[in-house]
Amino acid sequence: MRNKRFFIVLVGALLFGLLAAFSVSRYLSSAQAYTKNLNRVAVAKVAIPVGTKIIPEQVMVVQFPKESTPDGAFESADKLTGRVAVTNIAPREPITEARLAPEGTAGGLSAVIPEGYRAMTVKVDDVVGISGFIMPGTLVDVVVVIDPAEKVGMQDPISKIVLQNIKVLANGQNIDKPEDQREANSVKAVTLLVLPEQAEKLALAASEGHLQLVMRNSVDQGDEQTTGINKRGLLGGDHAAPVPDPGSLKSEQVKPATQPTVHHVRAEVKPAATSPSPAPPRASVEMIEGAKKRNVDFP
Repeated sequence: MRNKRFFIVLVGALLFGLLAAFSVSRYLSSAQAYTKNLNRVAVAKVAIPVGTKIIPEQVMVVQFPKESTPDGAFESADKLTGRVAVTNIAPREPITEARLAPEGTAGGLSAVIPEGYRAMTVKVDDVVGISGFIMPGTLVDVVVVIDPAEKVGMQDPISKIVLQNIKVLANGQNIDKPEDQREANSVKAVTLLVLPEQAEKLALAASEGHLQLVMRNSVDQGDEQTTGINKRGLLGGDHAAPVPDPGSLKSEQVKPATQPTVHHVRAEVKPAATSPSPAPPRASVEMIEGAKKRNVDFP
C-alpha cells in the first residue's frame, strides 16, 4: 500500500515537472521570438527645442516592435550628434529624419527655413502685432495702407492685402512657441517666412506705407482676392453678416434660417343663399285734396 502511494506521488511529480518544463520552454521561445521582432530606436531623453543641435546626452536607445517603428528612425545616437531639430521633440519621442534639418545645417533660425524660402523681419507695435499674440507658427495676412503713385497729390490712400497665408517664424528673438499661447508676448519685431518675390513686396510695402498684420485660422489656407479700399469706398458702409462660431470654417458657417413651413389648406366656399329679389316699385300718384296731400298707388 505504501509503495502504491509512493508510485502515485512520483508519477504526479513527473507530470507536473514535464508541464512546468513545457511552459518554461514555450515562454522562452516566445520571449526569444519577441526579442527578434524588436528594433533599436533612438528617442529623446529630454525635451529638444526647435533649432538646437542634438548632443549625445539628449538621446537614449529603446526597443520598439518592428511593426511600430516609425519611418526614418535612427538605431543609435552617433548619427544624431550635431543634427539640428526643425520641430520641438518631446521626451520619449522617436527622433526621425523628418524632424531634422539636412546634415551640415547650422543651428538657430536658419535651420527652420525651408529650401527656396527666406526669413524677413518687420517692425511691429502693439497694434500691428495684434497685441502681442503673434506667436511662432501663426499664419497672418499682410495689409498695407499706401498712397498710389499716380494719386500723390490727391491724398487718397488705399488699403490692400498684399500677402496672404504667411507663416511667422519668430517673434522677437524667440523661435519657439510658448508653453501658454493664451498669454501675450509684447515684441518689437516679427520674422516672416516668405518667397523671394514676396520679400520684395514686403520690403516696398514697409518702406512706402504702413503695415498691418491680420491673424488667420491655422487651418484656413484659402486665397481671398480683394480689390482694396479707398476713402470713397470706406464711406460707402458695409453689410451686416452673421458672426460665426469661434474657429469655424466657411463650410461650417451659420446657415440661413429655415423658412416657415406653409401648409396649404383648400377651403371650400359655399355659395351664399340667394335672397329673394325685391319687388318692382309700384306707380304712385300724389293727390291734393284741399289742405291734405296723399299718395295713391296703382297696381
